[in-house]
Order: sequence, then C-alpha cells, then structure tokens
Amino acid sequence: IDKATNPLNKDLDWDGINAFCEQLNKELEGPPLATRLLAHKIQSPQEWEAIQALTVLESCMKSCGKRFHDEVGKFRFLNELIKVVSPKYLGSRTSEKVKSKILELMYSWTLGLPHEVKISEAYQMLKKQGIVKCDPKLPEDSPFPPPPPRPKNIIFDDEEKSKILARLLKSSHPEDLRAANKLIKEMVQEDQKRMEKISKRVNAIEEVNNNVRLLTEMVTNYSKGETTESNEDLMKELYQRCERMRPMLFRLASDTEDNDEALAEILQANDNLTQVINLYKQLV
Repeated sequence: IDKATNPLNKDLDWDGINAFCEQLNKELEGPPLATRLLAHKIQSPQEWEAIQALTVLESCMKSCGKRFHDEVGKFRFLNELIKVVSPKYLGSRTSEKVKSKILELMYSWTLGLPHEVKISEAYQMLKKQGIVKCDPKLPEDSPFPPPPPRPKNIIFDDEEKSKILARLLKSSHPEDLRAANKLIKEMVQEDQKRMEKISKRVNAIEEVNNNVRLLTEMVTNYSKGETTESNEDLMKELYQRCERMRPMLFRLASDTEDNDEALAEILQANDNLTQVINLYKQLV
C-alpha cells in the first residue's frame, strides 16, 4: 500500500497497485485488512496520496471479486468514505478532486453492484444531505464491475464443507454416501437456525421501532394536567415495554457479532430506545 500510494510517485505505480490487489486476493483476511489500510490512505491530507489510494480502491473493486465488494459494502468502510466528503468531518479541508472521485466511485458502484444495498443507501443519504447535487458523469473508460455471480444456495457457501461434500458424492462407497447424506442434513439444519435467527432479529427490531414511534408521538404531545388518564396509562405501559426490550437487544447484539450490518441496525434501535426512555423520564 505504501508503494502504491507513495506521495513521491511521479505517476500511478501500476505494478504496486496490481501487487496490492493480488496480495489481498491471496490472504484469507485480505479484504477487511485492505479496506482498513485504504480508508487510512484515502483520508490523507496530501491530495496525491489520497487520489492514488482511490485508484487502488477502484482497481480492487474491478479485479478482486465478491469478497472485496462485500467488505466495501459495509457501513464500517462506507462511513470512512462519507467522512471525507462530509463538511461535518473532513470535507471542509479535503480537496474537491478527492471528493469528486469518491462520489464518482460510489455512484458507479450503485449502478454496477445493485445487490450491495448499503452502498446505494449511503449514496442516497449524501444526496439527501445536499452533498451530492447531481449524479456525476462517469468516464467512458470506466467499466462497472462484472455483475454478481448467480446466487447459489446459501447452505453450500461454506467452501470447506462444499469441497468435502463434492468428494463424498463422487465416491461409490456406501459409507461415503451415508456421510454425504449426514453432512447435507447438518448444513440444512445450520441454514434453518440461521434463518430463524434472522427472522427473530427482524421481528424484534420492528417491534422496538413501533413502540418507540408510538411512545415518542405520545410524549411529544403530552402536557401535564391535560392528557387523559387512559393516555397516561398507555404511555406508562409503553415506557415499561421499552425498558423490557433493552436486555433483549443486548442479547441480540451479542448473537450478531459476525454481521456488521445487522449489528448496526440493532445498535440504532437501541439508541432510539434509549432516547425515548430518557424523553419519557424527562417530560412525564
């Protein structure tokens, strides 16, 4: 990364850029480590270093495939890009050239990688905030990343197990076929557990958000001595329900450590819950 983004480079160092892409493809932890390094370089106060880092990022997006796309499509990395263009953070002291390049890349990914929904959400948020006035014009020589591969059954995404399964199914020995059958059952059960977990999380967050919305509305319209007794009772009941939901969110968060986007949703719901509880205590 230092070679590919060296501020003393006269031109783009394509050997360094390609070597970085190759290295991250080889390493198991390549994508998360690469995005951390790139975020740091993109936020450099030196314009040329930041531009080179963005070129490295663009090259990786074109040549490093889904594992890298997934990492770039997480809030953790997108927030680092948003900091550079947002006047609230580094935007006021970042050059227009760097900001334009970031917006151009984000826009091209919203078109080329529609399944990475967080990228599109982040870009739309920048539009709402007025940071993106209109969609940038993309250079003609900038092809989008290839479309995502056809979705496979999620239960066969575990590469190690899939290889073992393929080997067992090719065998003509009865014990190998029995082992393959057992492995398929295990994989299906794992997938069912995963789906149950997701469903439980989605329902819990929806329930929290509904209670928060209703209690916020009632507390905002509350005025002492004028609110009916039944409404006060309802507010109290909603408040107690919100209090009971906090431990449930903590349990969900500890169950969801390996999923950044889900964790962000849970933490956001917890923030909303805390705010409305404090508002109720303060006003009612």
